[in-house]
Amino acid sequence: QVQLVESGGGLVQAGGSLRLSCAASGSIFSRNVMGWYRQAPGKQRELVAAITSGGSANYRDFVKGRFTISRDNSKNTVYLQMNSLNPEDTAVYYCNVDWVDDAGAYWYYWGQGTQVTVSS
Repeated sequence: QVQLVESGGGLVQAGGSLRLSCAASGSIFSRNVMGWYRQAPGKQRELVAAITSGGSANYRDFVKGRFTISRDNSKNTVYLQMNSLNPEDTAVYYCNVDWVDDAGAYWYYWGQGTQVTVSS
């Protein structure tokens, strides 16, 4: 069983910064992708950024230049540094890890989510 535990959410003023962390534990395939998603009230969950175990990162356009995703493979931890936050970034942020194992099976797990609220 895999568990993901997020931390670092909170309330911040527009223009401020937050750093989210997500620690994964359990049987995690060495080749995986860890990502951050968010879900605002009344909206669908959407990808924010993702990073492979090899360190290749991808971002959605709406966070490029403001957010940075990174990971520490030795700790199975992924981070999301969020700068220049605006009220539109308000959402519950979820950590995700997924992989395809050697047998071709797809696995994915979600954290419980952490609230990020940006006040104007």
